[in-house]
Amino acid sequence: MSRLKFLTTALATVACVLPINALADSLPSGERTHGNVSIEPAYNDYDGSIIYLLTPNRLAPLGANNPINNVNSHAVAPLFLVVYPPGTPGTFNCMGVPGNCPDHDPTIAGVATAVKPGVYGTNPGAVPGHDHLVGVRPTGDFNVPWHVYIELFTSSAAVTHITTLSGLQAAWTSGSLLELDSGITFVCSVVSQNAYLAGTPA
Repeated sequence: MSRLKFLTTALATVACVLPINALADSLPSGERTHGNVSIEPAYNDYDGSIIYLLTPNRLAPLGANNPINNVNSHAVAPLFLVVYPPGTPGTFNCMGVPGNCPDHDPTIAGVATAVKPGVYGTNPGAVPGHDHLVGVRPTGDFNVPWHVYIELFTSSAAVTHITTLSGLQAAWTSGSLLELDSGITFVCSVVSQNAYLAGTPA
């Protein structure tokens, strides 16, 4: 697959692939807040299980004062953000615009419509959502700083729900996904489901 390194000022922001109709309505979705931190769901990219990521608000990816973008590139792990086109059914880690992850939903949807309007259309508000895929210990590429890669489908026919690294790799190989380097690095840690449920929806 041809990869594109995409830097945008707007962003100064299992082992299987599951069909869309296999999604359960009970999947968690949206950010929850606890004081000065936010927690959101993600997928363990080894097996597609749900995990939860906590980020201090002062270190948020799109925060004006995020100091983590200058971290050593060898000390970071990838966070893959898979964006789904309009009309895709299912429950995603973050949904809608401004949506239930309002600190980044609109920006991510805007990138998708700007880069692949033939797939995502021209209205960011029609983009239904996105998922986060990360590695966790001991099976994946884990670090506290994460570098964000945006994954965009190259055609509507290519759309399937991807929840693992093996699924991503298959989509890259087939040309079903275009990977964009956001240029963003931020800090988050893995926390419990109870911590997530105890938060206030954003």
